[in-house]
Amino acid sequence: MREDVLYTLYQSALSSLERAYAPFSNFRVGAAVLMEDGNGRRRVFTGVNVENSSYGLTVCAERVAVFKGVSEGFRRVLALSIAAVEGGEVRFPTPCGACRQVLAEFSDGEMPIYNGDRVVKLADLLPSAFRLR
Repeated sequence: MREDVLYTLYQSALSSLERAYAPFSNFRVGAAVLMEDGNGRRRVFTGVNVENSSYGLTVCAERVAVFKGVSEGFRRVLALSIAAVEGGEVRFPTPCGACRQVLAEFSDGEMPIYNGDRVVKLADLLPSAFRLR
């Protein structure tokens, strides 16, 4: 994946941060995924973390972005970028385990993840993803 594409995704993730709902942790996360449908069309989807007072119902930004794409008919994640802010300071997160598994469902291990600090491949974060197929 070209560096300029990853940087543009990161800018989209940063822009989405203001919409995060994180009143409990104050750890706001924005994500942007570049997805492709079965006809070669590509589109960027953004997501933010949405916390809930029943913590188990909280949803991560990465999954929100992927689910938005899937709901629009896009099934392949080509790249992901994540931005985070905690207490006014920029953070450089990686996806949690649940998000890694969801990403594995819609991409391959070579899919790049950029967090504003470095690029890693999904397979480096989740070397043995669960697969039914």
